[in-house]
Amino acid sequence: MKKLLTHLDWLESEAIHIMREVAGQCSNPVLLFSGGKDSLCLLRIAEKAFRPGRFPFPLMHIDTGHNYSEVINFRDKKVNDLGERLIVASLEDSMKKGTVVLKSNDEPRNKYQSITLLEAIEEHEFDCCIGGARRDEEKARAKERIMSFRDEFGQWDPKNQRPELWDLYNAKTHKGENIRAFPISNWTEMDVWQYIERENLELPAIYFAHKREIVRRSNSIVPVTEVTPVKDNEVIENIMVRFRTVGDITCTAPVESNADTVKKIILETASTSISERGATRLDDQVSESSMELRKKEGYF
Repeated sequence: MKKLLTHLDWLESEAIHIMREVAGQCSNPVLLFSGGKDSLCLLRIAEKAFRPGRFPFPLMHIDTGHNYSEVINFRDKKVNDLGERLIVASLEDSMKKGTVVLKSNDEPRNKYQSITLLEAIEEHEFDCCIGGARRDEEKARAKERIMSFRDEFGQWDPKNQRPELWDLYNAKTHKGENIRAFPISNWTEMDVWQYIERENLELPAIYFAHKREIVRRSNSIVPVTEVTPVKDNEVIENIMVRFRTVGDITCTAPVESNADTVKKIILETASTSISERGATRLDDQVSESSMELRKKEGYF
């Protein structure tokens, strides 16, 4: 009997096709890997696209120096298990060089990642960066093509992109230009969690419900850490939370949750009406256009 393909089969097939197109068209690509759930799905896609051989590209993480230790430890373990090469581009190295200058020691570093990313692209001469951005995350990301063209200055112009008719992709660039490839553009947060469940993917523990000290600030839950200390008159609570997305500590907030398994997270995701980044990314809440402005400057 002929097997009927599920929607996850179709999404996986499309992602494999895109990743192979990158490998076929680009001379020196790299896969951005943070240890987060979306980039973990990309790793599984890469395994299905290229194993039993090695990946035709290294992995790279843009490290702000303010990441959750659980995620960094998981990142290193996963790369070691795969036997692949990881490049860590450090924002703190950019600070030492003087290309990143913080206005104050406690200023959030997330918006400066684009500088470190562009420096790493130039240093290693990457012509394509593969990432796990999805169109359902945020308005600016909904404007992205699968193969998003960036000029020689790393800038993104949403009005100057290539047509992508009939699943035909153009990743060709001149020296100095760059492509950002998004194999899971058409996935949703729900698709990611269902794929994680189907593939039985291991995740950093902070994605699951756990007790954590937090304070309530504006409309968000802010974890109490060395880089996000308690402010005057704030009350520390110890509650059950989980992270829907992970990144720099200063801009990544958890949500209240008792979902301690993937199945429970899927049920919780199905019932929420708040977008993933809208609920948990503090930097995106400052301005609706903040992400688009950063992307035009070179942010992923």
